[in-house]
Amino acid sequence: MTKILITRPLPDDVIAALGGLDLTVRAKTGPLDADELRAALRDFDGVLPTLGDAFLAEVFADVPDPRCRILANFGVGYNHIDAAAAGAAGITVTNTPGAVTDATADIGMTLMLMSARRAAEGERLVRSGAWEGWHPTQMLGLHLTGKTVGIVGMGRIGQAIARRCHYGFGMAVKYWNRSEKTLAFPAERMERLTELAASVDVLVAAVPGSPETHHLIDAEVIAAMQGHAHLVNISRGDVLEEAALIAALQEGRIGGAGLDVYEFEPKVPEALRALDNVTLLPHLGTSALEIRIEMGLMAVENLRAFFDGKTPPNKV
Repeated sequence: MTKILITRPLPDDVIAALGGLDLTVRAKTGPLDADELRAALRDFDGVLPTLGDAFLAEVFADVPDPRCRILANFGVGYNHIDAAAAGAAGITVTNTPGAVTDATADIGMTLMLMSARRAAEGERLVRSGAWEGWHPTQMLGLHLTGKTVGIVGMGRIGQAIARRCHYGFGMAVKYWNRSEKTLAFPAERMERLTELAASVDVLVAAVPGSPETHHLIDAEVIAAMQGHAHLVNISRGDVLEEAALIAALQEGRIGGAGLDVYEFEPKVPEALRALDNVTLLPHLGTSALEIRIEMGLMAVENLRAFFDGKTPPNKV
């Protein structure tokens, strides 16, 4: 019987969809360790991994004749998998695009609103018992309606955020992308990232994680932002140069920031946690039950297609 390893607990509906296969569901919620990564390749026909399960080149090199034939990633991002090394080892890699788009865009909007309107700071004030009541100049934030949003990476998620901003908040949309996009709403493409950063009220990072996007939002880009502007990251943590952001926030050089991902996740620097002008979420991008089920069922579909001798629908 085909042996499948599921590296983290998944919703019951996803596990049930893999009936008829020899399943091992790992109980731990953290990433596979070095020994587990190698055992996964050696002992199973297929693996359903997710964020943090670092199937890097050295792992494949240590298992030169893997039993595993497919890594059906749970998630759209797969920068934790060296897809080229996997392919060289004869292993197919798949992901789950589409399912995550709207949920992640919703978290992007949540962070935009929370950061601009100082919602996390306000909630802490109420919980502290120190709130003295409403007054006209208390906790004044940035009004988003009618402002300009800058989208870094106009893929599925970037477009979903831009649509919400344009149609929901009447915001002007500018973007930076490797190529011009044909869009269903008005948007201006900027040639340089610093030019985009300098011309918007909110800058949103929505690019895939890769070596090319590592520290794409760096000290230079942050320095180009306007003093009242806010920065939001819902892509991958290392897209943003965290130390540069911390410095800008500490010095009050930008209005604030909203983060759902972190450069050294799950480690969040104390210097960042100590700041009131940043909203910090625990990677909630797709944290809705129906979305996680949909993602899981897409991964199951990829697995079943592969073992039925068909091309998986979401091969990367």
